[in-house]
Amino acid sequence: MDGRGLTNRFTHWAEMGAGFFLAFVMLLTFTSVTLRYLFNISIPDAYDLGRNMLGVLIFWGIAVTGFRGEHITVDMVWSALPPKGKRMLDLIAIVFTILCMVTFSWAMTGRALDVFHTGEATYDTSTPIWPFYTVAWAGTVAAVILLIVRLVRFVQNPAESETAPVAASH
Repeated sequence: MDGRGLTNRFTHWAEMGAGFFLAFVMLLTFTSVTLRYLFNISIPDAYDLGRNMLGVLIFWGIAVTGFRGEHITVDMVWSALPPKGKRMLDLIAIVFTILCMVTFSWAMTGRALDVFHTGEATYDTSTPIWPFYTVAWAGTVAAVILLIVRLVRFVQNPAESETAPVAASH
């Protein structure tokens, strides 16, 4: 299996994981609200579990959208540039995004270690929350790796990057 196929499989599983967490958060929220308003019953730690899972899916979503170049962009300046200017701006944007994600991943490393060492847990069931922080941190590391792959593909395939997003050609 070549690097492109492996990367595409990884991003597929990252998307599936984020989708699973999103579905779980949605189901948990719907069930919690329904039980609370209809039967005056609450699910223990529903809020804590939901917000921690939401954090996980956001970080993994950042990894995939950054790789595919499908995040929200403003192309007013980019569209006015000639092809070489567009390519240069794209290159600057990818490198800047990598630097930001490296910084964010570094900060998230400290936060995940703090949560682990302090033993933070949910209120109702005392479920440790460090696993959520660790999986979210892994999403930031995945974002850095996938952005570096995107940069390499961008540099290696100049013609491809002018017509389509870097990761769109499979």
